[in-house]
Amino acid sequence: MKRRTLLATGALAAGACLATNLAHAQDFPPKKAVTLVVGFAAGGSADIAARVIAKKLGENIGQSVIVENKPGAGGNLAHSQVANGPADGAMLLFGSIGPLSISPHFMKVSYDPLKDLAPITMGVTFPNVLVVPASTGIKSLGEFVAKAKREPGKLDFASTGPGSAAHLAGELLNDVAKIDTVHVPYKGGAPALQDVLGGRVTSFYAAPPTALPHIESGKLIPLATTGLSRPAYLPNVPTVAESYPGFNATNWYAFVASAKTPKALLDRWNTELVKVLNTPEVRDNLLKHGQTAAPGTREELGSFIAAEHAKWGRIIRERKISAD
Repeated sequence: MKRRTLLATGALAAGACLATNLAHAQDFPPKKAVTLVVGFAAGGSADIAARVIAKKLGENIGQSVIVENKPGAGGNLAHSQVANGPADGAMLLFGSIGPLSISPHFMKVSYDPLKDLAPITMGVTFPNVLVVPASTGIKSLGEFVAKAKREPGKLDFASTGPGSAAHLAGELLNDVAKIDTVHVPYKGGAPALQDVLGGRVTSFYAAPPTALPHIESGKLIPLATTGLSRPAYLPNVPTVAESYPGFNATNWYAFVASAKTPKALLDRWNTELVKVLNTPEVRDNLLKHGQTAAPGTREELGSFIAAEHAKWGRIIRERKISAD
């Protein structure tokens, strides 16, 4: 009798869980406006891509998709908000490499990126580009490194925050080139760019969307890109890897949500976001801003984030990189 009772109870619990998931799935799209949280200031690369995608997503699902900028702590404030926020499917996060794979290794955060945030799909990928103001007179990576060696601790580099891909790119160049440039963190690409354009910071590992217009105008000089190959929109700019083999600090933004969100809703968001990212007009628009749409499965994104988390954790420990 006890065994039968346990079996019956288990079956009822499983049925209730399934019914709950189905009920949530039937609420798609959510009855309230959908919020897409971005961990950086308006006008930066994450914000630009998020708004391109949100516009088409809202059209497709017939529901408002509001982009909410929550800059601070290199994007960690936004990731904490979503990880500890509602799990009704109405709040998504345009997650980034720093908070998901890097910063948890050297600063205290109120979430575990591998446990508290559920993967939906990769969004976009792109290398950063190391730029300097034209007023510096520096025209190549070799000249930048040579000046840094002549004047250790005098040159600085801006990033979108501690633990960001831009931060790690600068630290990696310090390591491989044996130079000492100083990290200056900002709350996003837009404010960092303004200080670089104003000559208050020597260099910036900028995302292409924020840097390209100023490269084209001649205000910024591109010295090198941080991926393994030259991007199509900067074919004449060498990669750092061409001078320092193996150097790779590619940036990416991915869609995630609270891990407590029902699987049925996460799967549905994957379907809708992949559809948007495969739309020619969206892909072309993103590419104009130097970003490549990279839709995929939830499982692929989960494995990718875990691999990036392990890779950067090892590099941070081995090279003793700090958040300063």
